[in-house]
Amino acid sequence: MEFANPYWFWALIVIPVLAGLYIYRFFTGKQSSLSFSSLDLMEDLPGNWKSHLHWLQAVLKWAGLAFLIIALARPQERLTTVERNAEGIDIVMVLDMSTSMLAEDLKPNRFEAAREVAKDFVDKRETDRIGLVTFAMKSFTVVPPTLDYRLLKRLIDDLEMGVIQDGTAIGMGIATAVNRMKESPAESKVVILLTDGQNNSGEIDPVTAADLALTYNIKIYTIGAGTRGTAPYPIQDPIFGRRYQNVQVNIDEEMLTQVADLTGGRYFRATDSEQLESIYAEIDELERTEVEELIYTDYEDKYSFYLGMSFLLFGLSFLIKVFFTQTITPLD
Repeated sequence: MEFANPYWFWALIVIPVLAGLYIYRFFTGKQSSLSFSSLDLMEDLPGNWKSHLHWLQAVLKWAGLAFLIIALARPQERLTTVERNAEGIDIVMVLDMSTSMLAEDLKPNRFEAAREVAKDFVDKRETDRIGLVTFAMKSFTVVPPTLDYRLLKRLIDDLEMGVIQDGTAIGMGIATAVNRMKESPAESKVVILLTDGQNNSGEIDPVTAADLALTYNIKIYTIGAGTRGTAPYPIQDPIFGRRYQNVQVNIDEEMLTQVADLTGGRYFRATDSEQLESIYAEIDELERTEVEELIYTDYEDKYSFYLGMSFLLFGLSFLIKVFFTQTITPLD
């Protein structure tokens, strides 16, 4: 609640002044005009309830004045409308699902870390259509670019390793993402590719797929996920059960850098989970949707209630004076 004329509240000071004068006049002006030798015989006479109504009349009058002052201060309710205009970005996340993504140099492993940061990235977007493509030996569209983030995150949670035949078809992953966005009217189109290896499968090599992306004005950010040197990889041994073997980390950084540079994107290297999170946060800042906000503010007056209450209280005070207290109290 806001007030257009708040300076009227200074007038509320008048009310306690009037109340004080009323009380003062009532008790000091209560002088008997006749003298009696004794009033003992009148102590047991029943009182008249009407004799107390002059207090109610005064309180109603003061309350009516208070409501009138509030009405003059013009209480208002602010009505704000925000109109947002945004040209959303089309984003397709391309996720490597080869078995090497089970290596545990990122915690709890590369695949789980990539899945969690992907969901966090989705949570930070508002007006962008986001899709998901996965690849191993072949590539598949899990969900095309959509604004249904709840569905997208649920499908990310449902991803399972081993469903796609093992391999690393990076070029096919890029090509599938391009195919999903080539007809999009969005002014900005982005692919975020995460892999931990080298292209060894598929009919299209990554650089050729990047040339195709450039044709459709699609920018590619590439992420190499994995530490440098060797990484612990879980192996199921039929005799000794689960054990770990250190495997060499072979990320084709030269190719990933070439793919990113060709399309105007950037290449990042994530050697741990924290670095992977910061990379997605940086991409999130680099590819922000420009949102134009138009704010319209209107005000709805609420003084009619207080004015009506003021008239009602003044009216009740007047009726009590006319019909009950006209002859009881010498005070108006």
